[in-house]
Amino acid sequence: MPQHTGDAGTALVVVAHHRSDSLTAHTARRAAARLGAAGYRIDLLDLHAEGFDPRMNVEDQPDWGNREKRYSEETHAHMRRILDADVIVAVFPVYWQSVPAVLKGWIDRVWNYGFAYGRSKPRLAGKRILWLGLAGATADDPIAQGMQSVLEATLSEGIALYCGFSRSTVGLLLDAEERPQRVDDEGNLLVGDAVTGAEREAQYADFDRRTLEFVEKFLADESLVA
Repeated sequence: MPQHTGDAGTALVVVAHHRSDSLTAHTARRAAARLGAAGYRIDLLDLHAEGFDPRMNVEDQPDWGNREKRYSEETHAHMRRILDADVIVAVFPVYWQSVPAVLKGWIDRVWNYGFAYGRSKPRLAGKRILWLGLAGATADDPIAQGMQSVLEATLSEGIALYCGFSRSTVGLLLDAEERPQRVDDEGNLLVGDAVTGAEREAQYADFDRRTLEFVEKFLADESLVA
């Protein structure tokens, strides 16, 4: 659903969460608003709201080895939105140190051989992407550093840069849970007390601040590249 009109180009903001009232959806709206303020036309792609089916099917990939194949109409529609975008921002909860199935399926079905990769001149060359992953781990949890490394290796190196993107940044937004939790050395889940009232409001404000910091840095890096 396109929003705003600006001179900076088009930003495709991809939301991968099943609830419209989630912190993930809120974060996507905050990122989109900042990009809109920077002059971008916003194309908001809410995968769940639009009923995207993450399962690959034969129509999507009738002949894997033929890079000139005709993909399914749904896949082509999403490909056009990617081609029209100058930047992509994917916002998602971190599941098992990875992306949710709906986002992985979107990449599987749409970032297909012959479109996103497998060509001597990549069609997505020069585009930039920001991955905003919301994680329940606390900022002081030792797992956070490894999570960042895994996401960067998978999303930036394994997907975006492999497909010719000029820049890929992973912004890991920790402390996304209402109740702080971590796993101890024996595998026990330790859940803290729920944050409420003014403390919860302060937590949301800090989360928004960190989100905007990632977007601002992404925009600043773009201007340096340009």
